[in-house]
Amino acid sequence: MTAPAFDPVIHAPGRLQICAILSSVDSAEFAMLRDAIKVSDSVMSKHLKQLEEAGHVTLTKVAENGRQRTWIALTPSGRKALAAHVAELQRLAAMTAPMPPGADGREA
Repeated sequence: MTAPAFDPVIHAPGRLQICAILSSVDSAEFAMLRDAIKVSDSVMSKHLKQLEEAGHVTLTKVAENGRQRTWIALTPSGRKALAAHVAELQRLAAMTAPMPPGADGREA
C-alpha cells in the first residue's frame, strides 16, 4: 500500500467528493456527478480536467439517443491516490483531541 499522503489534486472539496462517489461505482455519468456535488457544468468540467490530467480519472464520451454523454471512472492509480489521501485524513483526525463536554455549546 502507498504511504499515506495528501494528494493536492484530490484535496479540493469538489474533487474529493467526485472521487468518493466514483470509488463505489465502475463509472458515473457527468450529469449525475454534477448534480450530486451541486456545481455548474463549467465547474464540473474544470474539476474533471484536473483529475484527468493527474491520471486519476478517465473520461469516455458515448453517443446515446443523438446526444453525447460523458462517463467518468477512477483509474487504478486514482483509486490508490484516493485511498492514500483518505488514510492521511484519518491519521490526522485520530491525532485530534476529543472535544471536552460542553465545549460545543450544548449541555453535557
